[in-house]
Amino acid sequence: MQLRKELLRADANPAHQSRPQLQELRPTPGRGWAVGFTSPRLSRVLPAPDLASADQRDPVRSRAAAMENLITLVNKLQRACTALGDHGEESALPTLWDSLPAIAVVGGQVPVFFPASPFGFVPIGSGGSPSAARCGSRELLVELRGQLDLDRLHSSGKSSVLESVVGKDFLPRGSGIVTRRPLVLQLHRIDGDRNMLSLCTFPGRAAVRQEIADETDRETGRSKQISPVPIHLSVYSPYVVNLTLIDLPGLTKVAVEGQPDSIVQDIENMVRSFIEKPNCIILAVSPANQDLATSDAIKISREVDPKGERTFGVLTKIDLMDKGTDAVDILEGRSYRLQQPWVGVVNRSQQDINKNVDMIAARRREREYFATTPEYKHLASRMGSEYLGKMLSKHLEQVIKSRIPGIQSLITKTIAELETELNRLGKPIANDAGGKLYTIMEICRMFDGIYKEHLDGIRPGGEKIYHVFDNQFPVAIKRLQFDKQLSMENVKKLITEADGYQPHLIAPEQGYRRLIESCLVSIRGPAEAAVEAVHSILKDLVRKAINETHELKQFPTLRVEVGNAAFESLDRMRDESRKNTLKLVDMECSYLTVDFFRKLPQDVEKGGNPSHSIFDRYNDSYLRRIGQTVLSYINMVCSTLRNSIPKSIVYCQVREAKRSLLDHFFTELGAREMKQLSKLLDEDPAVMERRTNLAKRLELYRSAQAEIDAVAWSK
Repeated sequence: MQLRKELLRADANPAHQSRPQLQELRPTPGRGWAVGFTSPRLSRVLPAPDLASADQRDPVRSRAAAMENLITLVNKLQRACTALGDHGEESALPTLWDSLPAIAVVGGQVPVFFPASPFGFVPIGSGGSPSAARCGSRELLVELRGQLDLDRLHSSGKSSVLESVVGKDFLPRGSGIVTRRPLVLQLHRIDGDRNMLSLCTFPGRAAVRQEIADETDRETGRSKQISPVPIHLSVYSPYVVNLTLIDLPGLTKVAVEGQPDSIVQDIENMVRSFIEKPNCIILAVSPANQDLATSDAIKISREVDPKGERTFGVLTKIDLMDKGTDAVDILEGRSYRLQQPWVGVVNRSQQDINKNVDMIAARRREREYFATTPEYKHLASRMGSEYLGKMLSKHLEQVIKSRIPGIQSLITKTIAELETELNRLGKPIANDAGGKLYTIMEICRMFDGIYKEHLDGIRPGGEKIYHVFDNQFPVAIKRLQFDKQLSMENVKKLITEADGYQPHLIAPEQGYRRLIESCLVSIRGPAEAAVEAVHSILKDLVRKAINETHELKQFPTLRVEVGNAAFESLDRMRDESRKNTLKLVDMECSYLTVDFFRKLPQDVEKGGNPSHSIFDRYNDSYLRRIGQTVLSYINMVCSTLRNSIPKSIVYCQVREAKRSLLDHFFTELGAREMKQLSKLLDEDPAVMERRTNLAKRLELYRSAQAEIDAVAWSK
C-alpha cells in the first residue's frame, strides 16, 4: 500500500531509528495469533507474510469487509501519525490524530486501608494487591510509613479488561505506575481455520511485555515520568473483533517514590487531552466493589462528556462485591445514566494469572457467572468481555463511517495549506557540493528571470527607463542655456579670439568651431545624468527582484551576495555606458557636419560688399547671424543625440543587464569550496526543522487521502 511504503521509507532515516517504527504484520500459516509492534526489535522477532483479504476470497462478505476496512483504515492512519510525529499534541502543525475516532480506556486507582482488607498482607513488589489479585488488574503499590494502611492501591481493572477483550495476557504488570505512555491496541480480525486453536500460541508474550516496558523507557528514560507519545501494538487473530483501544495511564491520587508531586495532575491532564476531543469514545472502567460516586473514570468522563453521549461504562469486580449487594441498578442505567449502555465483566483472579489459565476458559467462566447468578440472568446476553468487544467494534465502525466525509474535507484543506507553506519555505538544502552549487545556480536563475520580467514589462518597473529617455533627458537638454553662450558679446569674443592675428577672410570657421564646441560640451551633463538615472532604476529593479525571489528569503547570506554581485555588474555597465555616451557627444564636437554649412547662403550672394573693412563684419547683424547659425547646428546635433544616447545606454546597460547580470558571480561561484558554498546557504535552523516537519505531515496527509479514497470507493 502507498501508506506502508511511504512510512517504511520515512523510518529508514537514521534519525528515526530510536523512534517506534511501523511494520505491518500478518499471521503466519499454522499460527492463530500474530502481533505487530511499532518497535524495531520486536518486529524482527515476528514474521509478517501477506495474506489475501477476506472480501477477495469471498465476494459475499465484501460489504462486511468494507465496514471492517474502516477500522483498519483508522489503524493505519494512527500508526502513520505516530511514525511521522503526529500525536495530537498542541503544536504549530496541523494534526490528523485528533480527527480520527478512537476508544480511550480510562480507569483509576483508589487507596485501600490494610486493616479493612479481608485478604491479608501482600508484600510490596509482588505484582498485585490482595483484592486486585482476584481481578487480575495492574495496580499501583505505594509504601507509606505510619498508622495509615496505604500499602497498596485498588486498580479499576482496566488492563484486565483489555486482556479479556484480546483473549491473551500481554500487558506489563508490577508496582507503581506501569502504563506511562498511551498504548494504542489495534485488533485485526483475519480469516483462519478455527481448528488451529490447539496450535495457537501468542508468540513471545513475555517479549511483548518487555518491549512495551523498553519502549516506554526509550521515551521517558528509566524514571517514572509519563509521555503522551503513544506505543502501537497490533494483534492479528481470527478470535478478535476489529477494534482499536487506547490504554491510558491510570488516574491516581498519590505520587510514588521517584515521581514529582505533579504526577497526579500530569496524568489527569494527559487523560483529559485524549477524552475531551469530540471524536474520542470514552470507555470508563470502574470497580463494582467501590462507590461509583468516587470513581475517577466516571468523574472525569462526566466533566468532558456531561450528557454521556460518548461514554461507555464498564463495571469490573462484580464478583467481589459484598454479599447482599449487586450492581443491577448501575448496569441497567438507573444509578448513573449514560446514553450508551453499561457492561459488566468478570476478570481473571491473580491466582488464575499465576497459573496461566487460558483466556478462553476465563471467558467461559465469565459467561457462566452471569448466566447462573440470579441477579444478572436477565442481563447475561449483554454482559462480558466478548459482548463488550463486539459492541465497541460495531459502535466504532458507525462513528468512523459518520466521520469519513469530515476527515476527507479536513485532509483536502490541510494538504493545500501544507503545500502553500512548503512552497513559501522553499526546497531543502542538498548535502553535497554539487547539489549546493546547483541550488545556488537555480535560485540565481529564478532571480535573473524575475529581473528580466521587470525590464520586459511583464512586471512593473521597466517603463521608468523609457520615462528617462522620453522626458527627463529631453527636458534636461532644453534647460541648457545656449542663448547665453551665443550672446552677442560671447560670439564676438570667441570669433575674435579664434581669428588671432589673422582675421578670417570669408567666414569665421574657427570661430564657428569654438562656439559649437562650447555648446556641445554642456550636453555632457544631461547625457551623464541619463546614464545615472537608468543605473538607479536598474538597481531598484534588482532590489525588487531580490524581494520577489522567494527562494532568496531562505538564505540571508546568499541574498546579500547576489545583491552585491548584481550591483557590481551594474556599476561596471554604468561606467562602460558613460564612456560610450560621452564619446557620442565628443564625436559631434570632433567632426562637424559639413553639408549643414555648405547649404548656408554666402554674404556675396546676399549682396554683401567684400571691399568693406573686415571690422565692419563684426556688427550686430553679422554676429547675430553667426549665433543663429550655430544655434541651428546645435539643435540639429541635440536632435541626433536624443536618439543616439538612449540607444547607447540601452545597449551598454539594459541589454547587458539582461544578458550577463550575474556572469561574474557565476564565474567566481564555480571556484568556491564546499565550506564557502555552505555559508551561502545558511538557512535558519528553525526554518529547516519546520520544513522537515511539514514535509512529513504532508506525506502523512497525502497517504491518508489515498487510503481514505480507496476505502470510500470500495464502499
